[in-house]
Amino acid sequence: MENIQIFKKTRNYLISHGFPSGDYDSNMLPMKEFDAGGHYGIELSSMNNLNILLRTLKLTEQYNVKLSRVIECRGIVRLPDAEVKEMVKVCEKERIGLTMSIGPRAISDIGAFVNSPNGKRIGYRLRGMENIIHATEDLKRGIELGVRGFLIYDEGLLYLFNKMRKDGEIPKDVILKYSVHAGCSNPLSAKLLEENGCDTINIIPDLEVGMIKAFRKTIKVPLDIFSDTAKSAGGLLRTYDMPKVIQVASPVYLKCGPISQPDQNHLPSADELEERVKQARIVVEHVERYLPSAKMVSIDEKTLAIPRG
Repeated sequence: MENIQIFKKTRNYLISHGFPSGDYDSNMLPMKEFDAGGHYGIELSSMNNLNILLRTLKLTEQYNVKLSRVIECRGIVRLPDAEVKEMVKVCEKERIGLTMSIGPRAISDIGAFVNSPNGKRIGYRLRGMENIIHATEDLKRGIELGVRGFLIYDEGLLYLFNKMRKDGEIPKDVILKYSVHAGCSNPLSAKLLEENGCDTINIIPDLEVGMIKAFRKTIKVPLDIFSDTAKSAGGLLRTYDMPKVIQVASPVYLKCGPISQPDQNHLPSADELEERVKQARIVVEHVERYLPSAKMVSIDEKTLAIPRG
């Protein structure tokens, strides 16, 4: 606990620079809102093609889930222009944010290191400058097709895209979201990402509520936090934590439903999609029951990245 007076000199240094002195302080901060209003949004990932997106939207209507943002996880490079345009058109009409993944990534590159036990630490980062260039072309193609939200896996790519945005090489309304696969696991790492233009940060899924609270004391941008994960990502389920997460971490996007499938970033079956949406509904019910003061994010929020057809 923070009141234990050990490591006091280090803790005081952190405090002097505006950082948390630990994970478990007892001070309750008021819930913070998105710039456009609201405390939390509901996000569904693995919306990896048009058919999956359309089936999911029918299910969210059936289960009365107000969807804030969807994430395509396999990469723009996996989809033809016409399909991306249709996904843009659908999300723009429904006023739902659309974030698409930049690729190709290390897992689909020619290198073998990422497939070794040690190499797994590279995650989805990019190898060499040519892959940086390929990823930049992926970004430009997405922008041309109407996408405004992009999932970034590499801090160097984030640095470049932020400079391009500042220099007017890409539109100012492009939103850069940092992926969970890049492994942001502490508030100071998040601070570096924020300072380099990250607009919304997906931290690793298994941080305790007290640890998550320390992020909000350090950064201002919205956090993206899993309510559950696929089996290959640990298979955790923390539905009852979500009201507390909103309380300490808002503004926050709650990522719901991957526990419905064994692996990440694949093409969900019809049954998996229904289970995914049902899990989102359960999370919403828990928030409404245990934290009724929490409000859904406004559709005017810029980090939703609603596309432009």
